[in-house]
Amino acid sequence: MGEAAIRTIVEAIHSTPTQAVVYGGASMALGWLMSVPGASNTLLEAVVPYSRMSTVQLLGRVTSQYCSQAMAKEMALLAYNRALMLSKPGCPVLGVGYTGTLATSRPKRGDHRFFLSMRASDRIWETSVTLTKNLRSREEEDKVASLVLIQAMAKACQVSGTLDCGLTESEVPDESETQFSEEQELEQLINGELCFKIYPFSGEAHGSDEDRKIILPGSFNPLHDGHLKLLEVAMSVSGGGYPCFEISAINADKPPLSVAQIKDRVKQFEAVGKTVIVSNQPYFYKKAELFPGSSFVIGADTAARLVNPKYYEGSQKRMLEILGDCKRTGCSFLVGGRNIDGVFKVLEDLDIPEEISDMFISIPAEKFRMDISSSEIRKKQGSVDKRKREEEV
Repeated sequence: MGEAAIRTIVEAIHSTPTQAVVYGGASMALGWLMSVPGASNTLLEAVVPYSRMSTVQLLGRVTSQYCSQAMAKEMALLAYNRALMLSKPGCPVLGVGYTGTLATSRPKRGDHRFFLSMRASDRIWETSVTLTKNLRSREEEDKVASLVLIQAMAKACQVSGTLDCGLTESEVPDESETQFSEEQELEQLINGELCFKIYPFSGEAHGSDEDRKIILPGSFNPLHDGHLKLLEVAMSVSGGGYPCFEISAINADKPPLSVAQIKDRVKQFEAVGKTVIVSNQPYFYKKAELFPGSSFVIGADTAARLVNPKYYEGSQKRMLEILGDCKRTGCSFLVGGRNIDGVFKVLEDLDIPEEISDMFISIPAEKFRMDISSSEIRKKQGSVDKRKREEEV
């Protein structure tokens, strides 16, 4: 396969909005991806866990078999979750997992083979190839594997064109594609397989130049005008970013949301054309790991709880350590006024420790004030519904 044809395919991959993380990877494929201009459009990170200990650290566990389809699939899922965290807001992402056992300096009793898996939001592609032993050098086998990987990435990025991967008639790839429904994706999220799912309803172009997210977390049961206005004002205070709402499917002290509940709440954002992220992390220090460099829009009541040692086993030191870790990820908090025990309070009314005070930014009351909450709206709606039922009787 000529270098010009390879370059053309890689250029086409780089021209798509898809951003990828590659774990494993045939060496020539990584070289092609990084040597063609535009690589930063596509490649977020590439890690080659070559030794067993490197693989153990990547997986977080010891495995009995390092070269298998199951291993490539697991690596692809890890890469996909990593890509979600590193990608620009609104970009489609791809996780690539590759593992292989190719020709080496000593004879091998087993097959020469490689396994490839690619995870996107709604599907996974899997490929395995067994190579004819003693037909090629190590370099030639690596080139075959690299061409198969590039071809698979092109397919995942919806790039047309076919590469001659150099396989013989007997070396037929075993390929499969498994699609996921939205319900299955959300189940995977609730179970912890996926770290979050983004619904980019705002319609902004893929690959926003704004890497930083301005995130308003909440249960949004229901979403109301106060939420929309608060995020709008937070955007003006923050100086820019990618605005989005966030719902955690997992609650710290309640059962997780069901798939049906998540879908119902997501529909609210579709109706108003606002981007929403569904995550599985109820705690801010975990949200900071998922969304490094982001600004979280919170109320003064939430800010008061964040700095209250009571929620850190009574330890001021532990509170400062955890919020200090959030600070090191580049995260900050935009704080709007809220009623606390019947009194309207803003950030300036709270006792924020000096060590972390620069993480908290006030949203002036004159720019935003809305005392009603989702729970109050639910109570009022419940009262209205009760009166209607009584009138019907």
